[in-house]
Amino acid sequence: MSGSLSVWIERDGKLLRLRLDRPKANVLDAEMIAALRAAFATHCANASLRGVLIDASGPHFSFGASVEEHLPEKCAAMLGGFHALILDVLKSPIPVLVALRGQCLGGGLELASAAHLLFAAPDTRLGQPEIALGVFAPAASCLLTERITRAAAEDLLLSGRSITGIEAYDMGLINGLSDNPEAAALDYFDAHLARKSANALRFATRAARLDFSARVATKLAAVEELYLNELMQTHDAVEGLTAFIEKRETRWKDQ
Repeated sequence: MSGSLSVWIERDGKLLRLRLDRPKANVLDAEMIAALRAAFATHCANASLRGVLIDASGPHFSFGASVEEHLPEKCAAMLGGFHALILDVLKSPIPVLVALRGQCLGGGLELASAAHLLFAAPDTRLGQPEIALGVFAPAASCLLTERITRAAAEDLLLSGRSITGIEAYDMGLINGLSDNPEAAALDYFDAHLARKSANALRFATRAARLDFSARVATKLAAVEELYLNELMQTHDAVEGLTAFIEKRETRWKDQ
């Protein structure tokens, strides 16, 4: 366990549990990102594992990445670390399940979207609100168009609006709805993964994502460059982030 992440193994050594543990918002800052990456690096080589379940303490899955770490002096390091985590999840050799409740926003939804199977409460709120801060969601720009229709993905990315778990299920973003998404994810693991050959699951997981992970990795590198070298050189990107931190109205210049 780190100060921001609880880590344990259960189900007779077959399931790795990762719980975001920084109430109330479970912000994905550098410490949380590093702890998640370390857990994947340490445990995913365990040949007995059949799955990973990521969930969160408190009422919300995550409010997203740290806004302070998006500012120009920190955003290159933050994006580098966060996108490395996204690729860790995307290329995980074993299925990654996620249980969502409360708010699942920004980087929280990006993290979940990189996983294999998503379970959510009907009233979960999911969204990519970055556009309201004068920026965009780099990882979601690559992942959402792969998971749902382009029309639905562009709606979420351009509007910044949040949708319910029910809407996300109807879009195909969520695999299962339950008032207790953690229990639903565990039930899925017990019924469909726990008794499979761990070796076979690794090959099946790799095969299912071979082209998908390659496409996302290539696009993510290009989108990260767009974000850092073009977007973050503009007035409005810095203004939107600064205004959010200072809790004041934005003063857009449209440049």
